[in-house]
Amino acid sequence: MKCERHPSVETNLACGKCLQPVCPKCLVQTPVGVRCKDCAGMKRLPVYSIPWTFYLRAIGAGLAAAAVLGVVWSFLSLGLFTILIGAGVGYAISEAISLAVNRKRGPGLQLIGAVAMIVSFLVRGMLIAPFPTLSVYVGVYALISLALGILIASSRLQRN
Repeated sequence: MKCERHPSVETNLACGKCLQPVCPKCLVQTPVGVRCKDCAGMKRLPVYSIPWTFYLRAIGAGLAAAAVLGVVWSFLSLGLFTILIGAGVGYAISEAISLAVNRKRGPGLQLIGAVAMIVSFLVRGMLIAPFPTLSVYVGVYALISLALGILIASSRLQRN
């Protein structure tokens, strides 16, 4: 028999449902046996299918967490300790977003987490100095803490 999708490939395998010949490249192993890609009915895992309402929930949770954590972060900014606080803020933002969307994951949620971390960083800077200068945002520890927070927030919301 010749594979339906690859006519140059000889095979002895057939779909258990429609009986079309399938080669090893085309077959999908299911709990009930070998299926072709059409009959397998492959769906995305539920953890990765995110409705648009969940994105709105993620934005709300991310911005709320960013505002609260930005205020807390402004009181705890002390040199090298700022880096650890930035990592904690990134973790907390990703956890708030994850809880708001029932632990779903995806690139859109990663972006929301990164933007929320930047918002938290900006809130922190505005509260440290009433009229923040560039030095509040461009300090070495501040930039490292921002980068680490973005990395942690986005990596916890990515697909595995």
